[in-house]
Amino acid sequence: MTSKYQLIVLGSYNGTETDIIELFKKKLDELKLQSQFYQIVNREKFDQEYRSSQPTFTIYLGNKSGEFKDLNMVKRILNDGNIILPLFTDNFSSEIPNILENQNGLKYNFNELDKIVNLILESFGKLRNTRKVFVSYRRDESSSVAIQLYEALEKNNFDVFLDTHSIKQGEPFQDELWHRMTDCDVIVLLNTKSFLNSKWCKEEIAEASVKQIGVLQLVWPNHSLERMAEMSIPIKLKPKDFSNSNFSDKNISKLVQSKVSQIVQQTESLRARNLAARQDRLITNFINTAKKYGKNMSIQPQRFITENISTNKKRIFIPSVGIPQSIDYNQSSELKSEINRFEVDEVYLIYDNVRIREKWIKHLEYLNKWLDVKTIKTQEFESWLKNN
Repeated sequence: MTSKYQLIVLGSYNGTETDIIELFKKKLDELKLQSQFYQIVNREKFDQEYRSSQPTFTIYLGNKSGEFKDLNMVKRILNDGNIILPLFTDNFSSEIPNILENQNGLKYNFNELDKIVNLILESFGKLRNTRKVFVSYRRDESSSVAIQLYEALEKNNFDVFLDTHSIKQGEPFQDELWHRMTDCDVIVLLNTKSFLNSKWCKEEIAEASVKQIGVLQLVWPNHSLERMAEMSIPIKLKPKDFSNSNFSDKNISKLVQSKVSQIVQQTESLRARNLAARQDRLITNFINTAKKYGKNMSIQPQRFITENISTNKKRIFIPSVGIPQSIDYNQSSELKSEINRFEVDEVYLIYDNVRIREKWIKHLEYLNKWLDVKTIKTQEFESWLKNN
């Protein structure tokens, strides 16, 4: 039997489940993941199709009247140690059954769709769990809005880089800035009138283009839209998007709450698409280099690369977007044990090392001496594939 990722939908169906499933399928396509390995299970199919041993994420839709459905199925899923996300519209305590009282629920509205689907993909290991955003701006034109967005994104569980808040005293400023940009998922760019007059702002955009980092471009009123990075979504701001229509005072200008919410939502949406593009770039670079040396490489449906060493032996290469972290090593090691049809001889994380600080590169090289999962940086693809 082919192992599949299971998305289970239970509770009070009200149309929300359809929205979630449609967006989930769309994102599978964007991430170039083969849909036949992902199974949608509803209450009618649960007894026949649910497999406790397979990767599972469950959505439970609450009920305002307290008429809770599918509780036996919920109990079984919890006993199996699988994740359940309760969704409610107003009040968790009254809309969600007691059996789920210890689960961390999410207050649902249509704007949360991207967040819900990204949580599912993160649980399945198809998006990294860290959610990193880089705010690019000119201090003398948009400081107050930059701080406002920093706080809003942090509140929505993003790890946000803002130069005035995120670099410790004593750290080399520009090196740390490039390092943090390399590891981010999305750049939120505050495109004010003189933004591109700044040398550093220009370099940040050039860096985003080279590394294919998605840019959410907020274009100030009375300012033209610029062509920025390869993957860029523009939001043209109007005076009414600012409190009291004040968009020119760097110290007190603030966006209205509805616009802030839109920006947070767009950031979440762009994040998944951006990570997919960067993963593709790593895979393509590695595969093309491998072909030069006659390597027998294959891309698997789960978006990792395998190489046949012998009839029953393989080694696997896993693209890691950003800077490899301990969670990447752990998940890669677990993947090795899951591929039981073959003897997996070696596991490697492949990553783009450009602009990563030297002290972190040395740390990864040190780990290579001790861990069963090794790393290969893009700078070494050519030499490594030639000699191994």
